[in-house]
Amino acid sequence: MKAHPDLLENNSQFEKHVVPLAPGLWTATGYAASNIHMVEGAASVTIIDTTESTKAAENILAEFRKLTDKPIGRIIYTHSHRDHISGATVFAEGRDIPILASAGFQSDLVNVDATRIAPNAALGRRTQAQFGIGLSPEDRVSLGCGPGDRPMQGLGAGSLEPTERVEANRAIDLDGITAELIMAPGETDDHMALWFPEARVLIPGDNWYHAFPNLYAIRGTPYRDFAAWANTLTMLADLGAEVMAPGHTQPVFGADAVREVLTTTRDAILHVMRETALGMDAGRSLDDIVDALTLPPELASKPWLGEFYGKLGWSARAFAAGTLGWYDGNPTHLGTLSSRTRAEEMARLAGGIDALAKAAETTDNLQWRLELCDHLIALGHPAEALKADTMTALAETEINATARNTYLWEAKRLREAQDA
Repeated sequence: MKAHPDLLENNSQFEKHVVPLAPGLWTATGYAASNIHMVEGAASVTIIDTTESTKAAENILAEFRKLTDKPIGRIIYTHSHRDHISGATVFAEGRDIPILASAGFQSDLVNVDATRIAPNAALGRRTQAQFGIGLSPEDRVSLGCGPGDRPMQGLGAGSLEPTERVEANRAIDLDGITAELIMAPGETDDHMALWFPEARVLIPGDNWYHAFPNLYAIRGTPYRDFAAWANTLTMLADLGAEVMAPGHTQPVFGADAVREVLTTTRDAILHVMRETALGMDAGRSLDDIVDALTLPPELASKPWLGEFYGKLGWSARAFAAGTLGWYDGNPTHLGTLSSRTRAEEMARLAGGIDALAKAAETTDNLQWRLELCDHLIALGHPAEALKADTMTALAETEINATARNTYLWEAKRLREAQDA
């Protein structure tokens, strides 16, 4: 099926290769959803992040072994997201080796306490939808942050708990290579960046990648502190790195280029915060704030701020909920109607269920069609096929990979339920 040409063009960010960053430093991109970095010391190597599946980790380790046969001396996690920690057993190679992470390390998808009261089934379902798990490679053209076609064997299976939790910034000797571990809250609170001052190489984790930042993940996440993320980007920019190897997408080379991508991404975050706050202060509805929200031209023109992974509107909603909670200031929303009651009232206004169905079938506004389909489904009217077709049509025009994957995944689920 069709995909947005800009989304397809962004797939150049997922070229599969091992990129030299500096003498003894490499990053492997395109082999999995996330990148893995290797540092060669005097007698051992350090692996930074381990990707999301054991099969992907095996493929990357085979490529690294073409560069050095030195044993792996330690693993460092930049943060706890599953796609960065789930190949650790492969790189540990059956040995007990040090695994370093920040003190706040805690994953929401791996080794989760079974007694925790949380919507785990919902999180799992929405995670599958966001990343298009089960879609064909042709449909899942990318993840927004990584290639759509990648190994899935051993997904989430190879994580290992950290053996050392780092409390504060400090220098570390990686077998003759000096690195600085820097607490860098952003996409997660437990982020830890690595800075190699002699080589001028920065590994920022997921605090930057070649896409508008995923300030809110539609799979469902706790609030990601926008201000902390922006402050971290300023701090990282001030290091003066000449090379930056992010957790997703290709490395950035050149001190000016590194500084520009970091500072403009910070400015984009601050813009979303500012415009959302101003709209809320003016009493505008969140729907109207989101509808009008765009980046200023000087930021919108930057290719690394395309909405391939994060999305402005989702970010505005997350900022509003994260700072003031779910209530939007409109007293109408202090009460509620059930989905069925709302649908019954909508059908009555339309002149009956058949009239409501006709309106859904004839409107050219795809978003409005989806909303009308939801009313019809709540009333027991068979609108699932129309909703699935509408989501497929939206997917073909969507620049955001996670939105595209979700539309197609949910459409597939609806069609399979009808066929069952």
